[in-house]
Amino acid sequence: MTSPNKTDPGLVSLIMDLKTWSRENKAPIWRDIAKRLEKPSRVWAEVNISRITYHVKKGETLIIPGKLLGAGDIDYPVTVATFKATDGARTKITEAGGTVITIPELVKKHPKGNGVRIIG
Repeated sequence: MTSPNKTDPGLVSLIMDLKTWSRENKAPIWRDIAKRLEKPSRVWAEVNISRITYHVKKGETLIIPGKLLGAGDIDYPVTVATFKATDGARTKITEAGGTVITIPELVKKHPKGNGVRIIG
């Protein structure tokens, strides 16, 4: 398996792990996330909290293959997995009762990818 053309060793490891988890769990969602993270970071998803409020219901779990930004408000709990998140976004999600987790933590909770929405 070839290594993606990235310089961040943590990101390279995550991409390789996502592909492995996709094969082991027969879950194509993780391969899709890996392919999105392999792209240049300038085309990664950048999702504001206002977009989450518009598209996601209370208690849902979502993944952002990119960066979570803090513009907007949310008043209900959601679980968000992302590669990067601003401090303001983390604060707003946790104050609403939600959680911001890493992508590997999400894979451990939902190995098949059931109940996970991709935003971005």
